Amino acid sequence: MTPPSVDPALAGLLVEPPTRIPWYLRVGLWWARRATGKEPLPGRLLAHFPRGAVAAGLFELGAAHAPRHLGGRELATARLVASATAGCPFCIDMNAAGHAESGLSMAELTMLLQLDVERWHELGPREHAAARYARSLSSTPVVVPGDLAQLLPQVYTSREIVVLATTIAQVNYWARFCNGLGVPAAGFFDERACPLPVAREAPAR
Repeated sequence: MTPPSVDPALAGLLVEPPTRIPWYLRVGLWWARRATGKEPLPGRLLAHFPRGAVAAGLFELGAAHAPRHLGGRELATARLVASATAGCPFCIDMNAAGHAESGLSMAELTMLLQLDVERWHELGPREHAAARYARSLSSTPVVVPGDLAQLLPQVYTSREIVVLATTIAQVNYWARFCNGLGVPAAGFFDERACPLPVAREAPAR
C-alpha cells in the first residue's frame, strides 16, 4: 500500500507528503483511494501530524448524510456555497461532482458556485436559507444577519440548523487546510461538461 509519489512543483504544494506514513493511516488512505478513485492528497499531507489526521478522519466520519440527517439538496447547497466562498478548488471539485445525485441541476450548480445571491430564491426556501447561512458562516467575520436568524427557525428545526452549521464548518476546515497547503482540484468533476465558475471576492455587507 505504498502511496504513489506526488510532484509538489506540479501540484503547487507548500510541503511534500511524508515518505513514511503510520500503518493505521495507510489503511485509511487506501480505503479513501478505493472509495473515490482519486489520490487522497489532503489525507497524505495530514500524515505529517498523525494525531491531526485521526481527528480529521473522525470528523469526516461524522459528516451529515442525506436523507438520514438532512435533505440532499440542502446539504449539497450548503457545501457548494461554503466551498465557493472559501475559494477552495479541491472542495469545489469534490462537492460539484455530487450535485446531480443530490438533486441539483447544472443551472443551480452554476448559480451557487457563482455566488449569484440575487437568484438564490429560485432554489426554494430551505435551499435559499442554507445558501445564505453557508455564505455567512464561511465569510470573515462571521455575521448572521437578523433576517436570516429569524428565517432559519421558520424553515428548519433546531436539530437541522445544528446539522447545517456543522456541515458548513466541516467544509471550512478542509477549505482552509487545502488552500493553506496548495492542494489542487483532484478531478472529481468533469469541467469539460461545465467549467466551474468561482467568485472569491469578499461578500457585501
